[in-house]
Amino acid sequence: MRTLRVGGLATDLCLPDGEGPHPAVLLRTPYDRRRHRAELRAWAARGFAAVGQDVRGRHASEGTWSPYRSEAADGAAALAWIRGQEWSDGRVVAVGASYAAHCALAPLLDGPVGHAPDAVIAAVPALGPGEVAREESGVERLSARAGWWLAHGDRTDSDEHALAHALRDTPDLLDRLPVSRLLPHASWPGVWAARRDDRPTVRAAAARVPLLAVGGSRDPFATDTLRLWRSWGGPARLLLGPWGHGLTAGPAPEARPEHHLDLGSLYARWARRALAGTLTGRRGAVALGGSAHWRGAEAEARASGAPAPGRAGLVPYRFGESAGLRLVRGAEFLADPERPVRSDRLDIDERAAPDRCLLASPPLPRPLDLHGEAEVRLVAAAEGRSADWAVRLVALRPDGRAEPLATGVVRSTPGHESFEQRELTVPLGYLARRLEAGLRLRVEVAGHHFPAHARNPHTGDDPVTATRLLPSRRTVRMAGSALLLPVSPRTVAIDPVQETLR
Repeated sequence: MRTLRVGGLATDLCLPDGEGPHPAVLLRTPYDRRRHRAELRAWAARGFAAVGQDVRGRHASEGTWSPYRSEAADGAAALAWIRGQEWSDGRVVAVGASYAAHCALAPLLDGPVGHAPDAVIAAVPALGPGEVAREESGVERLSARAGWWLAHGDRTDSDEHALAHALRDTPDLLDRLPVSRLLPHASWPGVWAARRDDRPTVRAAAARVPLLAVGGSRDPFATDTLRLWRSWGGPARLLLGPWGHGLTAGPAPEARPEHHLDLGSLYARWARRALAGTLTGRRGAVALGGSAHWRGAEAEARASGAPAPGRAGLVPYRFGESAGLRLVRGAEFLADPERPVRSDRLDIDERAAPDRCLLASPPLPRPLDLHGEAEVRLVAAAEGRSADWAVRLVALRPDGRAEPLATGVVRSTPGHESFEQRELTVPLGYLARRLEAGLRLRVEVAGHHFPAHARNPHTGDDPVTATRLLPSRRTVRMAGSALLLPVSPRTVAIDPVQETLR
């Protein structure tokens, strides 16, 4: 392992045994390249020249750290440097997870022509500043952004426990208003200046190099991972497991031993085939959590905007029906941002005045396989100039334990304070689950999902800059409202490794 400076950026180089030239792997990260040295050695042991680099302004690299601003140009420069070395055969695979996945993609999607990698492995991709700060509906993600900024934002090093330490010292930190001044960091207000940008998806459609998109069904960026795979113009593979943001290191409760893959070995085998040009078309493997099975991702999801896997199999669970979702309480409730429904708690105080609409299904008579995009269609009214609708789907076990399955949040802006009944669709994201017989489904419809998401003040003011909060009366009409689940009639098991490599 050699440490170099390339354009002022600290760079580790690990060469394989034997004479070159070799294909190369480039991993650029803000999370300290030294943490990836074992990964670089593993790539080298498989015949790749492995390069790890601290991004500009982080850890041992020179310059100013400005998240998302320099990665296209710096990544292109690193690729050009690799291709100019005598140990390089000119072929480079860009790899990375989370922000590092953005680093892998940026030279291809945003960089100068002719400086793109030859293949990309993007795991749990944090595609851009607007994508990580907001849901697709525009609702602001609060606790995750505050945690990341405290850990990595205005600093050259990292402290993964910074948010926990801050909450220990200031328990009401995330309650403070305005959100734009919640943290003292000079760059914190700029987090909210960025909006979600469709241009990366448009540019991905023009890509011709192979892509391996890896995600977790419990990862907050699962929808972005799926969109990237669906929109990619070149050969594309999807691997979606029952994992959180840490992938196999962060398995979900529904993960089974069959879902623990050797990702390092799979990445190297895929990279060899990608560089050899043997991969074609769009394929994918999706784990069915709660079972031992993996399924193929449906071929109809060929482009951005195409029907999602399982869409044709949407089964309605209608609100207010005993065979669907029985109303427990709260067809009328008060969404009070001073006492918001918590994202970090599943218990409900049924003695208090309703703060959400609560519905429940009868026990499932048989196992239910879900594979695709779920959603809730609401007929509802809200008081206020702006209203968020947060829907949480929960599985209730016979012993009373509750397990979150999916959450969706959308924003409605009537423009005046009086009630106005509306029809709303709340996407719940991609579900790949087997639900056991005897489970009951619980649906919660609320006005907030805090602290995961910032509170809507209901005044019409920007939730990021608002300082005044008002309660909002809500009504959910049973007729016309329903939970739609992507029920799969059968599961054809596949081998995820074979599907990824063919």
